[in-house]
Amino acid sequence: TREAVRILKELGTPCLIHQPRYNMFDRWVEDGLLEVLGDEGVGCICFSPLDQGILTNKYIGTIPDDSRSNKHDWDDERVQNKISKVEKLNAIAQARGQNMAQMALAWTLRNPEMTSALIGASKPSQIEDAVKALDTLDFSDEELSAIEAILNG
Repeated sequence: TREAVRILKELGTPCLIHQPRYNMFDRWVEDGLLEVLGDEGVGCICFSPLDQGILTNKYIGTIPDDSRSNKHDWDDERVQNKISKVEKLNAIAQARGQNMAQMALAWTLRNPEMTSALIGASKPSQIEDAVKALDTLDFSDEELSAIEAILNG
C-alpha cells in the first residue's frame, strides 16, 4: 500500500481512500495497513463491518430460515463458532446500551485511521439503527479487554 501511494503521487493522482474488509472477525488491517494509511494520510472505509450480518442480533438464539447462512454455502461449524462469540459479545453491547450491530460498528470506528464503515442495509430501519452507533463510540480498556478475550477464546 505504501508503494502504491508513492506511485500514485508520482503520477499526480493522490490515493484518497482504501476500502478493505474489516470487522471483529476479519482483522488483517491491524497488521500494519492502518498504520500505513495514517502515515500516508489516506482514508480508510471498511466494508462488511457486520460480517454479512453475523455481528448483529439476527443470529442470536437461532438462525432464521431467510438468513444468508441458509442461502449460501457457509461452513456451519465456522458460523456456529462466530455466533457463539456474538452471543457473548452481545452482553457487552447491552451493558454499553447498544445492540450488537451498533457495538460492532463502533468497534470498527475506534481506530483513528478508520474514516467510515460501509453497511449493507436492506431496510431504512437498519440505517437508522446503525447511525445510533455514533452515540457511543468510546470503549473502556475493560470493554476492549473483554472483547479481545471473547474473540481470541
